[in-house]
Amino acid sequence: MTVDSREQLHLPEVPERLRPTLDAGHPVAWREPLTITTYEAGAPSPYPMFFDRRVYQGSSGAVYPIPFIESIDREASPRDWDAVHIENEYVRLVVLPELGGRIHVGYDKVTGYDFFYRNTVIKPALVGLAGPWISGGVEFNWPQHHRPATFQPVEVQIETDADGTVTVWCHDHDPFARMSAQHGVRLRPGSSVVEVAVRLHNRTPQRQSFLWWANVAARVHDDYQAFFPEDVHHVADHARRALTAFPAADRPYYGVDYPALARDTPGTDRIDWYRNIPVPTSYMIVDSQQDFFGGYDHAAGAGFVHWAERRVAPGKKLWTWGDAPFGHAWDAQLTDADGPYIELMAGVYTDNQPDFSWLLPGETKTFTQYWYPIPAIGVVHQATPDAAVHVDRDGTAVSVAVAVTRPRPGARVEIRSAGLVVQDQRLDLEPGVPMRVSAEGVAVEDDLDVRVLDADGRVLVRWVPGEPADAEEPWVAEEPPAPADIRSVEELYLTGLHLSQYRHPTRSPMPYWRAALDRDPGDSRTHLAVADRLLRQGRYDDALGHARAAVARVTLRNANPTDAEAFYLLGLVLARLGRTAEAQQAFGKAGWDATWAAPAGFALAQSLAHQGRDRDALRILDELDAVAAHDPRRIALRAILLRRTGRDDDAQRGLDVALIDDPLAATLRFLAGEEIHDTGILLDVALEVRDAGDTATALLLLGRVQSAEVTPTGNLGPIAHHLAAAIHEAEGRLDDAAAHRRRAEAADLTWAFPSGLDALDALERTVAADPDAATARMLLGTLLYASGGRRADAAAQWDAAIGLGLRHPVLLRNAALAAFSVTGDDTRAWALYEQAVALAPDDARLRYEQDQLAARLGQEEAERFERLEPHEALVLTRDDFAIAYVRVLLAVGQASRAHRILCEREFRPWEGGEGEALAAWDATLAALDLPRTDPPANLGEARNPYTPPIARHASGETDYFATSLPELLLFTRQPVED
Repeated sequence: MTVDSREQLHLPEVPERLRPTLDAGHPVAWREPLTITTYEAGAPSPYPMFFDRRVYQGSSGAVYPIPFIESIDREASPRDWDAVHIENEYVRLVVLPELGGRIHVGYDKVTGYDFFYRNTVIKPALVGLAGPWISGGVEFNWPQHHRPATFQPVEVQIETDADGTVTVWCHDHDPFARMSAQHGVRLRPGSSVVEVAVRLHNRTPQRQSFLWWANVAARVHDDYQAFFPEDVHHVADHARRALTAFPAADRPYYGVDYPALARDTPGTDRIDWYRNIPVPTSYMIVDSQQDFFGGYDHAAGAGFVHWAERRVAPGKKLWTWGDAPFGHAWDAQLTDADGPYIELMAGVYTDNQPDFSWLLPGETKTFTQYWYPIPAIGVVHQATPDAAVHVDRDGTAVSVAVAVTRPRPGARVEIRSAGLVVQDQRLDLEPGVPMRVSAEGVAVEDDLDVRVLDADGRVLVRWVPGEPADAEEPWVAEEPPAPADIRSVEELYLTGLHLSQYRHPTRSPMPYWRAALDRDPGDSRTHLAVADRLLRQGRYDDALGHARAAVARVTLRNANPTDAEAFYLLGLVLARLGRTAEAQQAFGKAGWDATWAAPAGFALAQSLAHQGRDRDALRILDELDAVAAHDPRRIALRAILLRRTGRDDDAQRGLDVALIDDPLAATLRFLAGEEIHDTGILLDVALEVRDAGDTATALLLLGRVQSAEVTPTGNLGPIAHHLAAAIHEAEGRLDDAAAHRRRAEAADLTWAFPSGLDALDALERTVAADPDAATARMLLGTLLYASGGRRADAAAQWDAAIGLGLRHPVLLRNAALAAFSVTGDDTRAWALYEQAVALAPDDARLRYEQDQLAARLGQEEAERFERLEPHEALVLTRDDFAIAYVRVLLAVGQASRAHRILCEREFRPWEGGEGEALAAWDATLAALDLPRTDPPANLGEARNPYTPPIARHASGETDYFATSLPELLLFTRQPVED
């Protein structure tokens, strides 16, 4: 066993001012820095990463506009992390706001057990979507896996209810669609339950896909067992591409022949035990009707339960690196002394990965997840938020072990058999204290019925035997056929929708949708899907044609269709084109359909407010309140309108009420006078108040963004200037607009990665007003290249910026990517890299990319060596570059030099790059005619004796179900438009 983690990560004592509250039985929360030994993440790359075809967790690994971090310090040092501590008489928690609001510590004060894996160091590995990721605690993943902002800060607020309940609210706007997410970590008086209350709000005008997985880490060893409900008879891999029985695997899974292993050593087919899984493995349960699962440490006699309503939270998953040298090497990359862990993940609105659901415009989804520690009762057979039971059945004897989450004096444990009560024992139950009740002479096991009741007879938890496995196996996913092989227009449409919704990294929906429209040129569903995709790309005129075609089909026989989404989408496109009156008409019609009444009504009210038609807008908002669900955007817009019409008190009352339920809603907080520090959220609020017609306030907020310090989370200063210029221009202040554009041209461009349609519109207005604005063209090209479907337009903007005389390493590199991947001009691509390297000769990323391009262009290794050898020290600063250099050395006959690098340099594996260092090691040994040996520890890898699921076929085509790939696809020939 490892060293007690509590001794390695010291938690501060409760402040004296809060001690009386805790002693009185109420939870407390306070903010106090926590010193943790930390391996710092490096500065992000200055280059935007266009990874839309990168395979990550089975879906798109696109990371733009997040700056991508590619390095981790090799030496650790103490760091004070912002921390929020939460404690009651049973549980101690630590939340780290600077790391996505994750729970870093979950400690059971009664049993002295860390029920969540407490990593005593912050030691990132490059396995996150945007680079660094740490193990331990609970990571809240949204809107995809792993959380894009997992290494970025969240806003925090501590809330205490009248009954003493404490909630630590964490809030961010996701870096991609800018949807709002709040999760509140909550402790109640007298309860050992950790609640996480979640509010996911789509504050955008378009429907958005999302998932939510809570990633819970548990420290493991040979005696740790994951448990799932007894009705779980099968588990599935990512995307349900493979299936096996559970808990005993009945077929090969992840390349491991478990039945064969069990023939030699009985029990080794049980994949609920960490010790039996030798390779990196995921499995997700299939079709359980139960609400709980968790993990149990048999050596410690403790564990935890997760509970959430299955109707919205069906996802239950285990992930492990595997109990073998390969997995242990990964464990060592993520901790110094705390050993291996598994992840027991809980999915809401999802049961697989990738598996995305939808949020409608303005929609808010709320749900709660519950965790609690359990004492020495064994694996759990049934659980509720009130209690958990373990039931042993041995012939005619039954033994029931019980754990509760609140003190339950006078509780009863009742055992029935064949409808008769065979045991009814009264007990005083306490959290953290296991209690056991037995019954002998039970005649019929299948008729067992175990109940735990409180003193008033209310059932806390009830267990009955699970149903036997169904003879018919659950379905397994299949790769969709090519468009030509699909018979129906509907299936073509649905296949494209699946690829879009699940963010498939290597398959575009457009071939399926084109085929559907070839067969039925008026199909409304497909026109809507295409219009939505084109709108997101900023191709408004093209989107308009498809939206009008959809409206034409749905109104062919009926002017009042059952689904008015076509009118709503038409309104969005018309609004972007500046055709306000037509947009308002379309929104009005969309509001006839209850599904679209709320988003269309809000869009209409917002449009009217922007025109200054305040009373008309208020009337619409009042009507929506009677028929539409809660939408913070609507409350904010009403407050702005009420203040403009002199009703300040009414506005404040509405804000006060709304903030009780939505305490960190950004625009509501701003309107209520609270301070907002996050520049991304400030920009979002500025756009919301601008769209409500309050351009003066929008300009003030944009000014704060313009003057903000550039940080590794991104640089919004330049785009804030362009947005301000667009406001001034629209209001006739052309000199002010020009001044902002001049400042934008002179601004710091480090990590300036604009995104979203508002940024696109503002940049296009700048280019129209000043065709010589080279920096604006650079930023516009960057946005277009990242948006998908407009890479030829992006290349044209970059070429224009270069033609205007702008010489910037990021611009030249970006244009080189486009020259190779889009226009196919290899000569120009090479020349642009040469120019970029000349401007930034000490940039290892730039030289690495140039060398990768050299390999793709077929340059001889001797030529590559001649270019790299003078810069060997720089080359060796990057793991991927060092591996590439080792291969070059082998090719030019310098195997001894390659061997020395591999023996002396410390490597760290990266997501998708597993096996690269090991392959270089084996190739080097072969070149030196040395026997094949295990790699040295400094390579950071060990051999995997099993073959993982295929990622790329022999033909070079990416497997449809691939979950990761080594290459980042910077230099991949691709269609100009999808």
